[in-house]
Amino acid sequence: MAAIKGAVGSTGDGGVQSLERAFLILELMADDGGEVALSRLAVESGLPLSTIHRLVRTLVARGYVRQLPSRRYVLGPRLIHLGESSSRTMGSWARPHLSALVDSTGETANLAMLDGDKVVYVAQVPSRHSMRMFTEVGRRVHLHCTGVGKALLAQLPEDTARELLERGGMPPRTVKTVTDVDELLAQLPQIAAQGYALDDGEQEIGVRCIAVAVPGGPAATAISVSGPEGRVPMESVPGIVAELRATAVSLASEFDEDGPRALSGRSS
Repeated sequence: MAAIKGAVGSTGDGGVQSLERAFLILELMADDGGEVALSRLAVESGLPLSTIHRLVRTLVARGYVRQLPSRRYVLGPRLIHLGESSSRTMGSWARPHLSALVDSTGETANLAMLDGDKVVYVAQVPSRHSMRMFTEVGRRVHLHCTGVGKALLAQLPEDTARELLERGGMPPRTVKTVTDVDELLAQLPQIAAQGYALDDGEQEIGVRCIAVAVPGGPAATAISVSGPEGRVPMESVPGIVAELRATAVSLASEFDEDGPRALSGRSS
């Protein structure tokens, strides 16, 4: 990641440079798995080691970063509270939309966001069937074998998608999982053109998931419907896609009102 440039104390867009740099450090630590040496942060951020040291010392004092006996640093426990609060707010905002999806499709509906080189589920409304799909909110999963992951990858430049796939890895979850970067990259233009992604037993055998990206959000966001392939036959996919697209439009229309854009701290 390139170094942040700008006048001392402020960024080019009127933001606070020290705050932007602190968030950069937290994001780099998360991308590196949550544990990293200061020297690596300096290399990846392009910032002087002395600047990194001052910022990390402040983050440690506030509980957002913790120093290990090895003198490496990990993300701190205070971030857990922020994440849980954000997840609850996002879930409350998205739940009516997801509930409507469950009513119209009969299957579990999910909201997920790009999180480094993974995708994280931030809200879910389960199917009312006794046998249903369940993904724990807060769970981070790979991009290559999930409908939401592929829907989000298809929105990115090819170089960025390749970088995320190579960094996150492509383990074989099932016999259907695509584990070759070039093979998956070749599928992304078609996913982008058709406007939806399909996970057909690639994450879990017998489970089919259809996902679409939500346009216009402050972060890369996707929604999906998932269920047993016996209840989600291929002939039902076009109808589910239509429901997903309508829901995505409804979600997008709220980004400038009181939805996630408000969570990002942007004033209306």
